Amino acid sequence: MTNKPYLRIATEEAWASKELYDAYRKVLKTKSYVDAGFDSLWNFYLDNPSPRPTNVLRRLMDLTDERISDMDDTGIDKQLLLLTSPGVQVFDAALATELARSSNDQLAEGIRKQPARLAGLAAVAPQDPAGAAKELERGVKNLGLKGAVINSHTRGEYLDDKKYWPIFEAAESLNVPIYIHPQTPSPQMVGPFLERGLDGAIFGFGVEVSLHMMRVMVAGVFDRFPKLQFVIGHMGEALPFWLYRLDYMHTATVAANRYESMKKTQRRISEYLKENFYITTSGMAWQPAIMFTQNVIGVDRVMYAMDYPYQFVPEEVAAHDTLPISDADKKKLFQTNAEKAFKL
Repeated sequence: MTNKPYLRIATEEAWASKELYDAYRKVLKTKSYVDAGFDSLWNFYLDNPSPRPTNVLRRLMDLTDERISDMDDTGIDKQLLLLTSPGVQVFDAALATELARSSNDQLAEGIRKQPARLAGLAAVAPQDPAGAAKELERGVKNLGLKGAVINSHTRGEYLDDKKYWPIFEAAESLNVPIYIHPQTPSPQMVGPFLERGLDGAIFGFGVEVSLHMMRVMVAGVFDRFPKLQFVIGHMGEALPFWLYRLDYMHTATVAANRYESMKKTQRRISEYLKENFYITTSGMAWQPAIMFTQNVIGVDRVMYAMDYPYQFVPEEVAAHDTLPISDADKKKLFQTNAEKAFKL
């Protein structure tokens, strides 16, 4: 595990604070925000005595001994930490802003204690877009964080709405990426997923993020902010596998003038995905998918991630190590793409 010509940087690794758990418990108890997807996810993980939620919750809060030991045991040199889903995005604007700021301070302190092993992204509260932009600036300039994490929809609203674009303006100005991490489908769409237990990582997470990213692309976000960079996990939430059809049907739909909300964009969907997105392998240690995505999106745009501690499978590290690609491309996958994207 140690004889390798590259560092292993894992780029979608979760963490959480006790105060975030306490705030989730209060929401669930008081029903101050009604979201069946959030209820399904956190009623399972909070205070559940079975092994999986117990182990996940413990590891989420640890920024020292157990996390570093797990990294050592699996050959991970550095983790990029993201506040776990849905982060602060279920709360009202005032509480969300307070929790984001506190979380970023705690994360920065944890990183200061392990600077060679940990890096992180700033949590922001999109509920207050101008405040989120300021907190991103504080996180990057004052705390040394490497970008923002936004856990997809915010109380059922999506970032293609122009009221959220000050966050994009700040990220582009700071030259840092935004990681769009999944959460359960929005209240408007979660019902059919819940009926068959498909609301979480098995399916609902990916569907929700891919829908969100399509909304952002067709709304012209990257025409307005051409240098803005997004990162999405889980092998691109299936978008790379739809590239041909996305390009064809977007062009055809625009030409038909079918929707007032869909106008011609400056570039094709596939061009945005190749130029404005990095894609991580979190939860998808599967050779055919990794190599396909490297082929269609580019070896400079695909990065390794484990999805710790939700998907903590040491064998998946070796699955990446043994990919039938050159050492130079493995170094891009494990190390240099992450260093470039997040300025590590």
